[in-house]
Amino acid sequence: MPQQAGSITYLKLVGAMFMWGGTWIAGRIVAQELPAPLMAAAFRFLLAGLVLAGYALLSEGRIPRLQSSGEWGSVTGLALTGIFIYALCFFYGLKHIPAGRGALVVALNPVVAALAAWFLGQERMTPVKLAGIGIALAGCLTVIGNGDPFALLHGAVGLGEWLIIGCVLCWTVYTFIGRRATRTISPLGATLYASLIGAALLGTTAMLQGGIELSEWSWRVWSSIAFLAIGGTALGFTWFADGVKRLGAAKASAFVNLVPVFAVLQAALLLDERLGIAVLGGGLLVIAGVWLTTIFSERTA
Repeated sequence: MPQQAGSITYLKLVGAMFMWGGTWIAGRIVAQELPAPLMAAAFRFLLAGLVLAGYALLSEGRIPRLQSSGEWGSVTGLALTGIFIYALCFFYGLKHIPAGRGALVVALNPVVAALAAWFLGQERMTPVKLAGIGIALAGCLTVIGNGDPFALLHGAVGLGEWLIIGCVLCWTVYTFIGRRATRTISPLGATLYASLIGAALLGTTAMLQGGIELSEWSWRVWSSIAFLAIGGTALGFTWFADGVKRLGAAKASAFVNLVPVFAVLQAALLLDERLGIAVLGGGLLVIAGVWLTTIFSERTA
């Protein structure tokens, strides 16, 4: 049974990464079609919160309750870092750079998470983990650079790249807050309350900005919001939080290396982007690196 539970955790993490890969496509559509995308982000997290609340009622018969001011502080921290500030960086970053390049920057996430976990004394940094993270990162760089792992270094880093780097920093903080929060709060409950608080913050900011014309939003925008809410948030965030709880921050974050691979694959299907041999080879490197960082390092520990 423990081995089966571990396998399910890995499958959930891969599924979350698949959906997060799709969020780059959906986010790009929203960012390009809407001059002020924050209200779309608010709808995303509001819908996600409602879906999670409905699921909690059906599966558990009640909505999870927060029991202390500390728990409210934790979910507020999750909302500020992983939802509000992250959404600002995500949508406005995608106004300046394409989805694939944004996913490349996010490949820095597991490196930052692993180093932070090691620096804070929460997890050991072994040679196998370092090798796995390095291989996976090289694969991501190869995939997005279309065969050139140093493609990002050939040009100046612009506003879009810095905003997506902001996503990386926000997500690293979110990961560690989530790890602490899920000691007393279920992953579903943490994601539910963080989504609703984040939606309120984003909606308030959007209304202060003005210029919201919902009647002018296309079906592509609405369908993107629905995917972002249900797949990218309700399922993705909950499964990732469960993975952090069971595997630790560094191991769970190593799976984020799969996001740019899935983003490229889905972009090929939905946005008619071309896939070459180098892209497929980079994808294999990512999978190998994730395997080294998680399953192999666990077996040899």
